[in-house]
Amino acid sequence: MSTVYFLAQQMWYFSIPLLIVALGAMFSERSGVVNIALEGIMVIGAFFSVLFISLMGGVMSGQLLLLLAILIAMTSGLLYSLLHAYAAIHLRSDQTVSGTALNMISAALAIYIARTVQPNHVQQVPFSNTFRISSVPLWGDIPILGPMFFQNTYITTFLGFLILAASAFVLYRTKFGLRLRSCGEHPQAADSVGINVYGIRYAGVAISGAMAGLGGLVFVIPTSVVFNATVAGYGFLALAVLIFGQWKPLRIFFAALFFGLMKTVASAYSGIPLLKGLGIDSDIYKMIPYIATLVVLTFTSRRSQAPKAAGVPYDRGKR
Repeated sequence: MSTVYFLAQQMWYFSIPLLIVALGAMFSERSGVVNIALEGIMVIGAFFSVLFISLMGGVMSGQLLLLLAILIAMTSGLLYSLLHAYAAIHLRSDQTVSGTALNMISAALAIYIARTVQPNHVQQVPFSNTFRISSVPLWGDIPILGPMFFQNTYITTFLGFLILAASAFVLYRTKFGLRLRSCGEHPQAADSVGINVYGIRYAGVAISGAMAGLGGLVFVIPTSVVFNATVAGYGFLALAVLIFGQWKPLRIFFAALFFGLMKTVASAYSGIPLLKGLGIDSDIYKMIPYIATLVVLTFTSRRSQAPKAAGVPYDRGKR
């Protein structure tokens, strides 16, 4: 059972950031804007929040520091995503091109700022991980479920489940969610009944930016103590999760679990006796998540239920 507990704990480390970022992308695409800048936004959110943790590490620690870092990650991700929103909505530019540009800029920007503000002028930003919860009081003592969910965990794991529930509620139980979905399916019809399509699309992209920025921090915290201007392609994996999940919160959750498990096998195979004994080269294991992405998308792309107006700039004069 120790191996099962280990796999479950590791899987949450990889699945939760995928879940958060994919849910954010869902809001953007449901509004009609394709946001492939998730990778770059994750880098920006992770960089500014980790830099804050690094600078404030001698002043405070623990969960309060992490909560403040979460706010910084979400704010920086939101602000960075507004560049994509302005280009895609107001300038009506190609959304793939603007998203790619933000992906290319983010790492260079993070490296430049890191070398500027740090005394030794290096691009790596080290930090002390004081955020792991060894066991949640009472909950951690529950047989089976305790070791899987409430031991060696982070508050960001529970935040991911909260965001999942909130996303499903907002999307299907609120006026905003209805307007968001209508703008992604038929923006002209939405505009004809008085819905501000531009405003809704800005809101969708802003939500995706805030959640992608948070996802960057959530990815880095459990897996490293040094940030080096990369999130290992997680923004692109989140897009695969979104497509596999068919733009629906619950399906996105199960897709995130699947890809998180693949990532766990790739990263922690040495802790699994069966896989370790096979003698397979480590590079093969590292390829597993990306091979799984190609296979899954091959079989699911034909049944894609993407919003009809996703990626199409809105023209108010078109009917």
